[in-house]
Amino acid sequence: MDAATAMQAFVRIVERGSFSRAADDLGITPSAVSRLISRLEDRLGVRLLHRTTRRLSLTPEGETYHLRARDILAAIADADAEAAGAGQTPRGRLRVNCTTAFALHHLVPALPDFAARHPEVKIELAVSDRVIDLLAENADVAIRVGEVTDPSLVARKIVDIERSLFASPDYLARRGVPRSPEQLRNHDCIILSMLPSGHYWQFRVGGKVERYEIPSSILVDSVDAALRLATAGGGIGRLADALVADDVCAGRLVPVLEDCYVTERVPLNAVYPQGRHRMLKVRAFIDFLVERFGRAPWRVQQPPPPERARSAGRINVKLGKSPTHYRRSTR
Repeated sequence: MDAATAMQAFVRIVERGSFSRAADDLGITPSAVSRLISRLEDRLGVRLLHRTTRRLSLTPEGETYHLRARDILAAIADADAEAAGAGQTPRGRLRVNCTTAFALHHLVPALPDFAARHPEVKIELAVSDRVIDLLAENADVAIRVGEVTDPSLVARKIVDIERSLFASPDYLARRGVPRSPEQLRNHDCIILSMLPSGHYWQFRVGGKVERYEIPSSILVDSVDAALRLATAGGGIGRLADALVADDVCAGRLVPVLEDCYVTERVPLNAVYPQGRHRMLKVRAFIDFLVERFGRAPWRVQQPPPPERARSAGRINVKLGKSPTHYRRSTR
């Protein structure tokens, strides 16, 4: 029996949760997978899996073996990729997972440029706000917002994004412009349910930073939905600068309470399983992301075009600062 083949079958069973799905991945029959595991357990002299008709679970010995086997297989894959990639160009299928809002606003418009630069790399893009298990779903790279705590993953920061408060001019004309954090209680606030601190916004009051619990009029689990609600006049939302730039430049959104709101900075990361960066296609893609978005192309320190400046000036008679640090993204 090939020890590496049995080890690979065992790891795929654990990651996929069933013999049949592991068999599909490996291109063999479920009965062949079952025989591999039985022989592996006989050779080791321990049971690795508890098997019932409804579910699989790891034994204590299986948990230990899975962790070591996963590292060994990753090291083998690294060695193969490094040897095969020497002196070659990036090629092959690249599986990418990205949050919905960033994918639609920035990544998708940029992909043709990446494809032109690396024509032998074929992108398979999965767009979802769900945090997936990269190993279980066989993804090469994920683009995620926030700190990465999973020790099996490596994160390379692309850029910091900034979250601030925005609302549409129509909403503010109808409901009034809030002048202090306390006045938000009289407003409709759009809260992102997936953020642990979604209900808490920070403001600088009297020289101190204070945390305010914000009542939610609308609770959503999608950043893009929150953006669309805000531009439609649904309320005040805490939104990332990477997403609002076009709407601010077009006058569909304006900053709110920018004199006292404490702008939140969070990293946008390219995340990948350990060792995967040695694959040329992965390294090329991550380098492209940093090159394309690392300088926050949606954020510049220059005035908007004159026609936008005039309309912004009319709005800012009431609101204060002009949103001069945004520009329209090239989509």
